[in-house]
Amino acid sequence: MISKAIGTVTEVRQTRAGVQELVVQSGEEARLALNHINLTGVADVGDAVVLNTTATELDLGSGGYDFVIHNLTRPLEPTPMDGHIVRLRYTPMQHTVLAVEEPASPHHEVMQSASSLQGMPVVCCGLHSQIAPVAAALHHYTGGKCRVVYVMTDSASLALGVSRLVPALSEVGLLHGVITVGQAYGGDLEAVNVYSGLLAARHVMGADAAIVSQGVGNTGTATAFGFSGIDQGIALNAVASLGGIPVACLRISFADPRPRHYRVSHHTLTVLSKVTLVRCHAPVPELIPPHLWEVLGQLEEHGIAAKHLVRVLDGSAAMEVLRKYHIHVTAMGRSVLEDREYFLAAAAAGAHAAELVSTTQTVKQVG
Repeated sequence: MISKAIGTVTEVRQTRAGVQELVVQSGEEARLALNHINLTGVADVGDAVVLNTTATELDLGSGGYDFVIHNLTRPLEPTPMDGHIVRLRYTPMQHTVLAVEEPASPHHEVMQSASSLQGMPVVCCGLHSQIAPVAAALHHYTGGKCRVVYVMTDSASLALGVSRLVPALSEVGLLHGVITVGQAYGGDLEAVNVYSGLLAARHVMGADAAIVSQGVGNTGTATAFGFSGIDQGIALNAVASLGGIPVACLRISFADPRPRHYRVSHHTLTVLSKVTLVRCHAPVPELIPPHLWEVLGQLEEHGIAAKHLVRVLDGSAAMEVLRKYHIHVTAMGRSVLEDREYFLAAAAAGAHAAELVSTTQTVKQVG
């Protein structure tokens, strides 16, 4: 079922990565809406548009946005097709992109021979907001000498432009490139799947480290396996199979009122105990003793401490990097101050990866 509304554009607030952020007056209500330019054309003030209001009416975590389905005012101008790989395939919005692997790509030859990540550390996250402290920690603990590429999977939002966080991180140099994989689109490069996306990060974009995460949004059903962030485990397996170092970003919170996400989230517990088939690095942030003991106890109880490489370390300097660059990030509506342990866990993963990067770079120099 799709819920719809018709309204008039009263403001174009921002344009980022092929997406416009609009204010649309629909009846007595001013609604926020996102317009995907390559799908529905450019919108301007005064245009009448049809909105998909499904997510906002269901009060889902879409950031409070509707989505433009059709512009009634101006005809849609044909967009030149680029590449032969179809995104959103077999839907009315299917369109082509130039994938980094395909023969028409200038990187095809490189991708033909790429088969290893050559020991590159990859931090795999469960939620989109975790990429900010991870990237900040990688920047700080390598002295700004780490080239970081974000690989966005297709288990949540498909369009990169939905994210405000990625452009902000890219603008200040905490991210050096973005690759969208699967059905996701809008990155600096497009890849068919997470495996080739990781290889492109290393061999085409020259990454020293990569971050893998779903885009904005996360589906959860309060069941053990029914959540979109389960692709964190799939990414960790992919990293190991390609000769990289898989680093798991733990989801920890002492502010989340839901028991299943309090302390170590059941999402993390499921991924690391049931989904991963390889030994991963699982950094734990330094926390006040009662909280730290609770976290370590959970990891022990679920067999994660025995299965993976658990290490406690401090990544808190990443919080100052985010403050310095005015990166405002929230998790489930909570800020760094309101859910500090959540962000410290991601920062610890980035700090650990930074040590691995420094070791790899030293080995290269000696070699």
